[in-house]
Amino acid sequence: MKILLLGANGQVGFELVRALAPLGELVCATRDGRLVNGGTCLHADLADAASLALALDAVRADVVVNAAAYTAVDRAEDEPELADRINHRALAEIGAWAARTQARIVHFSTDYVFDGEGTRPYREDDATAPLGVYGRSKLAGENALRDSSCDHLIFRTAWVYAARGSNFLRTMLRLARERDSVRVVNDQRGAPTTARLIADATAQALVRDVPARGTFHLCAAGEGTWFEFASAIFQRALTAGILARAPETLPIATSDYPTKAQRPAYSVLDTTKLSTAFGINLPPWEVGLDAVIGELATLRASEMAQNGKV
Repeated sequence: MKILLLGANGQVGFELVRALAPLGELVCATRDGRLVNGGTCLHADLADAASLALALDAVRADVVVNAAAYTAVDRAEDEPELADRINHRALAEIGAWAARTQARIVHFSTDYVFDGEGTRPYREDDATAPLGVYGRSKLAGENALRDSSCDHLIFRTAWVYAARGSNFLRTMLRLARERDSVRVVNDQRGAPTTARLIADATAQALVRDVPARGTFHLCAAGEGTWFEFASAIFQRALTAGILARAPETLPIATSDYPTKAQRPAYSVLDTTKLSTAFGINLPPWEVGLDAVIGELATLRASEMAQNGKV
């Protein structure tokens, strides 16, 4: 199997490099043609149609895994054309190419395709109603991929984080070191999901010989609020020695923390379809948090040893 991975430097892309490598010949691509380890790779910028077409034609992969996306939710309100180009029109081009070449596409979408007014976990066939530019662009990309009639897997996920990159967990740890108290929204609910879980589940889905295609929800099990997630981060980071002290954590309402883009209040996704189709076990979100905190603790210990502090 020859795999082209677009967006190899992102949170999910970084983990996919590891997860996909054992499956066959893996070709990585990033926007600037460089990997985070300093190495070079294929140049493929979804904002540039010519760049994308050249990369697709150069590799002629059996499977294209698209982990590239425009994810700046608030900035998208000011850059709707760029968000649409990357999250929507590029997907139409990828889908058309895959339909011509009989390739399979794996694409990642988001809980932001829903309005968050639900009271039970969203299923794949529930009505979509995105609240902002980002969600609309991601939904348009989903529809473009479906309309292309190519063989595809769309994995919707939510509340993604990792030990590296820009994400909620790393922001909370930074604020914990800078402040005595942290205010965190307590009326939005979802399932914090690690990039590693998404990458591992994607690899499992690709190697299992099942005739499944279409849209699947891929998130950790369970649910919580951002406040509950932050509280769990601080507790585990303190125990692991990543934090010297935990800040006072104060629950607030979404209305107390206004943002340019509106967020869904309820982002829990029903993953029954994915588990049934591929036999994939999705552990509780706390398990993933323990793993990421453990990874950060190991990295911290290694850095201290290198600096002669241990």
